[in-house]
Amino acid sequence: MSDPRQPLRSRLVANVHGFVQGVGFRWYVEHEASRLGLDGWVANQSDGSVEVVAEGRPDVLERLVAALWQGPPGASVRDVRWRHEPARGNIAGFAIRSAAHRGD
Repeated sequence: MSDPRQPLRSRLVANVHGFVQGVGFRWYVEHEASRLGLDGWVANQSDGSVEVVAEGRPDVLERLVAALWQGPPGASVRDVRWRHEPARGNIAGFAIRSAAHRGD
């Protein structure tokens, strides 16, 4: 049973650090987020990290954070920094974006 005090949707903004580029990490995140029914995007960053923005139920977003810590075979996740924000509702589906894309 869901907690009526918990918001229906929240926004997760996460940065994943470690050996996370060139190992299929963005594809992995897209697959996991889509499987969980989340909306958002994932993109490589110039500092070698991967940024993830996802919207959905807070309990489902926590499952995505756990998946970020695991990563795909070949990845080595050193740190995941994340925060929750109010959902904006301006994203539909989940996509891989280029590093040149900023925001939504």
